Amino acid sequence: MQRTRSSSAAKARGQNRSRASGTPPAAPPAPGASRARRSASQAGGESGAAARQPSAKPRPKQSSPRAQEAGPGQAPPELPLLPLPTSASPAASLPDLGDQRERWETFQKRQRLTFEGAAKLLLDTFEYQGLVKHTGGCHCGAVRFEVWASADLHIFDCNCSICKKKQNRHFIVPASRFKLLKGAESITTYTFNTHKAQHTFCKRCGVQSFYTPRSNPGGFGIAPHCLDEGTVRSVVVEEFNGTDWEKAMKEHKTIKNMSKE
Repeated sequence: MQRTRSSSAAKARGQNRSRASGTPPAAPPAPGASRARRSASQAGGESGAAARQPSAKPRPKQSSPRAQEAGPGQAPPELPLLPLPTSASPAASLPDLGDQRERWETFQKRQRLTFEGAAKLLLDTFEYQGLVKHTGGCHCGAVRFEVWASADLHIFDCNCSICKKKQNRHFIVPASRFKLLKGAESITTYTFNTHKAQHTFCKRCGVQSFYTPRSNPGGFGIAPHCLDEGTVRSVVVEEFNGTDWEKAMKEHKTIKNMSKE
């Protein structure tokens, strides 16, 4: 009896509230309606899940160029450093220069030199102190060379059979101070008698711009008239009696040492 009364009282209170708010009381659900709602809810859930599924062809993920270069499971490689405008050798390849490393790299950049070029410049400046770099070659330009020597040249004028005929005036330098820049394939050699002197000349134009003298087989005799202009300050000519070569060599105090360092 008590349960029935409380249920009737609760129903009456609900009707009173509905009248007060102006909202008609909700109709009781029809039988099976809750079951239909559950089915619709399950069907809606399935369609919502289908809507949330990705499409068959997913959009490719954009990646950086470095990530594209890396293989699966690999870290992207580091981008290479841009080369220096000086084409200098990488700092890692330099020897241990200690406190002078920064100065060396700055010097390379300023002079726009490779490591080898910078070393050559400094060595030339130190080793050839007081000398100048002369350049020259044959008439047609097939043979070109450079040579480090004094700006004041000491020229030998030999009167032996071949030097007299070809006017072979020359100054002598050690082989280490001479460098053939081009034309090795254009040079041919003539020898006679003892075959110690190597009379080299251009096959195309016939000019002998340098040769290996008998007096100094470890050096080169350079024709001063085949040098480019602008580096010779003065010339001193000494006659050498090549017609009596052995006697002249014994009497001369310095000529045999001219190709030594």
